[in-house]
Amino acid sequence: MCKIIAVLNQKGGAGKTTIATNLARALQSDNNKVLLVDSDPQGSARDWNAASDGELVSVIGLDRSTLAKDIQSIKTNQDFIVIDGAPQIAELAVAAIKCADFILIPVQPSPYDIWACEDLVDIIKARQEVTDGLPKAAFVISRSIKNTQLSNEIGEALTGYELPVLQAFTTQRVIYAKSAAAGLSVLDMDSTGDAAKEVQAIANEIKGIINA
Repeated sequence: MCKIIAVLNQKGGAGKTTIATNLARALQSDNNKVLLVDSDPQGSARDWNAASDGELVSVIGLDRSTLAKDIQSIKTNQDFIVIDGAPQIAELAVAAIKCADFILIPVQPSPYDIWACEDLVDIIKARQEVTDGLPKAAFVISRSIKNTQLSNEIGEALTGYELPVLQAFTTQRVIYAKSAAAGLSVLDMDSTGDAAKEVQAIANEIKGIINA
């Protein structure tokens, strides 16, 4: 059965596309059939796909409020669908939440990013109240800077939202931007590197939560 993972944060620059593209590749590396859905009208995931001539992950654009319905018609024969969410477009976030099995919320170690999550969390919780706690949802810390006090404290700051924070996270590394510019993932650029290990850890933790 196809599992749908939506990477959402209504604040721009939270690292959604970086995490969505790399997550899709990490899931694919386990011999899963993976489709990446770009629901952002800016088309960043589609641009990433075009940079590699579409050779890595199948990517389609669905950036209308009919997203939930459209995905139901294309999920056959897929193991995972990863949705790269659109910032600041509430109706697309609602549509993604309606069809997702799991919501991943990237948050940078910044008070502004933490505050910006409130509306999205409210939408997720409203959905969970009428669907027996589904979809599952969790934060993932994005672009953490190692050994800084703010990065160490962000997990604690997010507990007020009453959603779990993944133990896995990404750190600020040049390879994320470098691989994206080439239309690659960090796994393609350095499969045994620290960034690849970060992404694979996120994918494994998400699969564990979905299957629990």
